[in-house]
Amino acid sequence: MSSVLKKDFAFENIPSTKAKTLRINLNPDIYGTFAEIGAGQETARHFFRSGGASGTIAKAMSAYDKDFSDAIYGVENDGRYVTQARLKTMLSHEMGLMEERISREKHPERLFFSYANTVATIDFAKKYKGHGWVGIRFQLDPDQKEFDEIIMHVRFKQNEARLQQETLGILGVNLIYGAFYKYHKPRKLLKYLYDHIDKDTVEIDMINFSGPNFEKVDNRLISLQLIKNDMTDAVMFGPDGNNLLPAAVLYKKNILALRGSYRPVTKVNMDMFEKSHNIFMNEQTVNPDKTIVIFEITLANLKASGEIDEQDFMDRAELLCSLGHTVMISKFQEYFRLVEYFSNYTKAKIGLTMGVNNLVEVFDEKYYRHLSGGILEAFGKLFFKDLKVYLYPMKNEETGQIMTSNNVKVHPRMKELYKFFKYNGKVMDIFDYDPEILHIFSRDVLKKITNGDKDWEKMLPEGIAEIIKRKELFVRKADKK
Repeated sequence: MSSVLKKDFAFENIPSTKAKTLRINLNPDIYGTFAEIGAGQETARHFFRSGGASGTIAKAMSAYDKDFSDAIYGVENDGRYVTQARLKTMLSHEMGLMEERISREKHPERLFFSYANTVATIDFAKKYKGHGWVGIRFQLDPDQKEFDEIIMHVRFKQNEARLQQETLGILGVNLIYGAFYKYHKPRKLLKYLYDHIDKDTVEIDMINFSGPNFEKVDNRLISLQLIKNDMTDAVMFGPDGNNLLPAAVLYKKNILALRGSYRPVTKVNMDMFEKSHNIFMNEQTVNPDKTIVIFEITLANLKASGEIDEQDFMDRAELLCSLGHTVMISKFQEYFRLVEYFSNYTKAKIGLTMGVNNLVEVFDEKYYRHLSGGILEAFGKLFFKDLKVYLYPMKNEETGQIMTSNNVKVHPRMKELYKFFKYNGKVMDIFDYDPEILHIFSRDVLKKITNGDKDWEKMLPEGIAEIIKRKELFVRKADKK
């Protein structure tokens, strides 16, 4: 690693935007290219204006015309240019040129980087606020064979293109600065992205770290930081553990969502999924090729025991990912807010799989007192879309009675409202459930695991118990010692 970089670690104060660019410009080893499409040369401009840019900038460019852009980076088959794929192509192309054109013999200490963004700012009608992909490919050692990379997606909240451009410029500076000087503290790097930027002006709803210097970074935990730091309202990650852009995953899709604690995932959870999934796929308007299943956990659930236990979160994520599922963490404690979020990206069918106890809570007025229109406002947002609730039964522990949509007990004031939605086909019972597993609850399984009981394994889906035992999941740290 460059000796200059090592010395720079001594400075821990958060500098101004100009100070950041000047510090990079005066570092004789950092050298790279800027490729910015869609919002102007906003990041490069900061480096040019601070002075000494000739020691940092090999090239700055912006191919606004699509034909020029295609000639440089190739044609996008889907015709879209503000995408992660386009950003990666830009980063790869520009870094390739750096390696090809800058002699290593002449510059053995140079640390190459390629910064790029592809952005659509707010339109003239102010209907679409604007969004973009921003990323950097870089090295921290001149002998580094594999490059490090940070890629993120942003959504603008400002109502003027000029303001969005300014925000993008500062964000780019913060990213480049963080890549070289805060890479060893990715969580702090995440927070520093908002240096001199108000969180109300831009949302970061996805970020991924990759490369040799980020081998120990779990991108699922990084996703959790986005939620904890109020950078976004919801994050998603796939079975491979990499973060996904919710908008891209949900766009024009039929969505089946299952909310739970999954602490741990049980046979009941899987029975709920499988049975509701079968019903959902047989719905007349549902195209299986345009359908996504989301296992959702609320931030409130993660905080149920106080502060978020990150190891507990990772244990849950580990099991759901091992089963091949896409996971979403959200701030949406009320179901109507979850549906409202989905509706931002799709007009297709939405299914919510829930247990009887969850349905009772949906019809509890206390959750809607903060709304001026109360429960009616919430239900207008929840049920007016092409939405259906798939209801999994519950066994009354005292009476042994099976509770379904026909005998569920809601508050007397809510009975007529409940009947209206039920008899209009918004609530559908799951009838082909497994009656032998209705006694299983995640909380009971967790107690058995932590207490060292032996009969919890048969309550879980095949292979899950083996993963829990092998990786010692859901075991208190004190018990592991």
